[in-house]
Parts: sequence; C-alpha cells; structure tokens
Amino acid sequence: MKSKKIVITGGPSTGKTVIIQQLEAFGYTCFHEIVRSMTLEAKEKGNPDSFVSNPLAFVKDPFEFNQRILSGRMEQYNKSVNMAIPHVFFDRGIPDVLAYMDYFDQSYTRDFEKACTTSRYDKVVILPPWEKIYVSDNERLESFEEAIEIYDHLKRTYMRYDYEPVLIPTGTVEERISFLLNEVKKD
Repeated sequence: MKSKKIVITGGPSTGKTVIIQQLEAFGYTCFHEIVRSMTLEAKEKGNPDSFVSNPLAFVKDPFEFNQRILSGRMEQYNKSVNMAIPHVFFDRGIPDVLAYMDYFDQSYTRDFEKACTTSRYDKVVILPPWEKIYVSDNERLESFEEAIEIYDHLKRTYMRYDYEPVLIPTGTVEERISFLLNEVKKD
C-alpha cells in the first residue's frame, strides 16, 4: 500500500499549522513546515531591525537558502514514499518553494522545476487568506496584503504543475479538518 500524499498549503497565517497539529493529535502522520526555523535563523544572523517581509533579502545567499528549503521538502517527500499508511499530510509542498521565489521575483534553475514534476502529491488543499485569524510574528514577516498575493502565487503555481487545489473554507479547526478528511476520502 502506498500512502496518499496530501499537501496543506496557503498564504501565511491561514491555519495550516493548527490543522497539521490537530491531524497529528488524531494519529495521522504529518510533516511540519521547515521554513519557520530557517527564517528565524536567517533573521538572527542578519539585521533584525531591517526585516520587512522577505528574509531572503538578508541571507548571504538567497538561492542557497531556497535550495535548503527545496532539499528539506524533498527529504520529507522521499521519507513518505515507502510509508505503508493510508495518508501522509505535509505542511506545504515542493511547489511552494517556486511560488515564493516567483513572489519575491527570484530566479531558479531547472532542478527546482524538475522537483515539482517528479515528486507528485495526490491531493493539494489550500487555505484562503483570512484576516480574522491573521497574525504576524517573529518568523511570519508578511503583511496581510502580502499574504493575499502569496496565496495567489501558490494557487497559480500548483495549477501550473497540473494540480487542482481544493479550497478549504474558513471555519473552526474542527470544521476545516472535517472538510479536509471528507475531501481525502473522495479519491
């Protein structure tokens, strides 16, 4: 049995992490977002007063930073390949790297695109921007307006790689998880 790989994506502060944590509490296998710790590390090494929204502008090598993110996401994906469980959930997927690079107008090599075409997920669910729950913090540097733009980039990037992201409506965590699990059962 091969596991179904389900990506939970969306702009910053849309509830992805809370959903992942709750799924994990229910016993599902989940891979966590890797960028938050990397962003905090980059912020600590740079000038923390100069951060506005893009931590990549303050790392020595933004391309290398993105390669590390891609490698981390590929490692998560590869770990999931041989899991003999029904479902594996990911807090962000490989195409998220390209969506953010596009948003920040950064170039990438063919390796980034190849990773999106060769490491495929079974389902992508996307959480919309939701101002009511939006919070900026030490690792989430974007404004709500930027979060809306990032959401648009994420949706377009997944569609460019032939995914049809399913929109998870706003609501309680329980309602969102119920919607997600019903979507997962459809396939």
